[in-house]
Amino acid sequence: MACRYAGVVGAIDGTHIKIVAPSKDEDVFVNRKKVHSINTQIVFDATFNILDVVANWPGSTHDLRILMESGLTPDFHRGRSGYPCKTWLLTPYLNPQPGAQLKYNIAHKNTQNVVERGIGQMKRRFHVLHGKICLSPERASTVITVPFSTTGMGCYLKC
Repeated sequence: MACRYAGVVGAIDGTHIKIVAPSKDEDVFVNRKKVHSINTQIVFDATFNILDVVANWPGSTHDLRILMESGLTPDFHRGRSGYPCKTWLLTPYLNPQPGAQLKYNIAHKNTQNVVERGIGQMKRRFHVLHGKICLSPERASTVITVPFSTTGMGCYLKC
């Protein structure tokens, strides 16, 4: 990541961790795929260090809201197209023109792959993240963050 974008700190993305339907506020935990979940935001750096995890939002919450309320500092991060382009968040062009914009989008995709691979590795390594968590949303949020804490925030995750 650092070789293509000087000053980029990390790549950000969200993933939905499935939960059982809660008895309270059940509808807000239904995501766009009609599955009950906790929407979890994760930031990895280029070497798969886990920089940040936010796992306390219902599945219906948009990734942008999680980002804006997460407390991430305006260092340079990379986000997919679901996020707005900011001076501190680089996103791909929605309709790139041939040339520089297309090259930028290809480099962006290759860089964004870090967080997608990191999330996939975490779900393979910690099966609780890949299945359905049968706890209340509050307890499920804690269970979701434990593997990241166990791996260690800022600790290398081999992919």
